[in-house]
Amino acid sequence: MAKRGGFPRGGIGGANINNLMKQAMKVQQDMEKAKEELASKTVEASSGGGAVKVTATCDKVIQSVEISQEVVDPDDVEMLQDLVMAAINEVLRKADEEVQAALGRFTGGMGNIPGLF
Repeated sequence: MAKRGGFPRGGIGGANINNLMKQAMKVQQDMEKAKEELASKTVEASSGGGAVKVTATCDKVIQSVEISQEVVDPDDVEMLQDLVMAAINEVLRKADEEVQAALGRFTGGMGNIPGLF
């Protein structure tokens, strides 16, 4: 006589699902902790040989911009704008690297997952 249903008593892998849920909750807690640590970690970048320095947190909040007086030339505002933009882009790239290093173990190398951070 054929068995009905085909699933073991107690549902589909009862204990295994509980273990998976516990593991998922642990990973989620670990990720939240890592994200909190990243939010307080800062990175710094500069351009123009240090003429412009930018500091940001790893959750991409710019905390400071320092500009050397030597590069403030009213006749060449474009150069200063380029230096500021280069420093900001570099600090954001460094923040992304820190996030990838810290959270990459959770994403399994899947890259940047939108909304993760």
